[in-house]
Amino acid sequence: MKIELFNTEANNIWRKVTSQSAPDQLHVELDLHKKLLNFFQVGEYYYWVFNLTTFELDIVSNGVLSVLGYTPAEFSLQLLMDITHPDDRPWFLNYENSAAAFLKGLPLEKLTRYKVRYDFRLKSKGGKYVRLLHQSAVIEHDENGQLIRTIGVHTDITSLKPEGKPILSFIGLDGEPSYIDVDVEKLFTVSKEPLSKREKQILLLIMDGRSSKEISGMLNISKQTVDTHRNNMLAKNDLRNTGELIAKAIRLGWI
Repeated sequence: MKIELFNTEANNIWRKVTSQSAPDQLHVELDLHKKLLNFFQVGEYYYWVFNLTTFELDIVSNGVLSVLGYTPAEFSLQLLMDITHPDDRPWFLNYENSAAAFLKGLPLEKLTRYKVRYDFRLKSKGGKYVRLLHQSAVIEHDENGQLIRTIGVHTDITSLKPEGKPILSFIGLDGEPSYIDVDVEKLFTVSKEPLSKREKQILLLIMDGRSSKEISGMLNISKQTVDTHRNNMLAKNDLRNTGELIAKAIRLGWI
């Protein structure tokens, strides 16, 4: 999914549950450290506070540096959108849309008693995709139940879940019931084709033992373009080298 469409649709989803009036200063109703106790961590993590009235992150913890390589000052909502894995953008939008509908249907007193949980991938500053467990909860809303601020935590679960379909759950706090692996309405299509037509052409030639220079001549494109396609195939499939790419392509029937 192209980044422009991804950004537009995400903003449209968040506007559905956003309060039109917000306080001038940050009034967090709960102690952030106490709230964070509801987020079980199994690895390196960072947290933030998302202001839905300004579409900005009011707070970003220092942990983002060790998880993704960005400083808190560098890490913004726009950057998060930009570095979301292209294949995960439809999942992200479908899950955020379902979460917005779920929260909108809760009684006012239960808005802060649930956390939204799913996983997706973000590209680190070093260029490697990291799978993160996303958990968020409402910490501020108005008298009509419209959201003002949420707190979120991203935990690195790359080693626990190197690949696979993301899963959405709504986890109840303070005795509320939980809803695991929620069936979501697929408003946005998840791409099922891991390689483009051109990438398949290049991969087949690589498997035939052709070098990038040879492939560029055969396909009438520059060597730099061939190398870019090769790097893109590795990056978007979370692979380290061409050998892994070929093995996965054969195993999953991509070519």
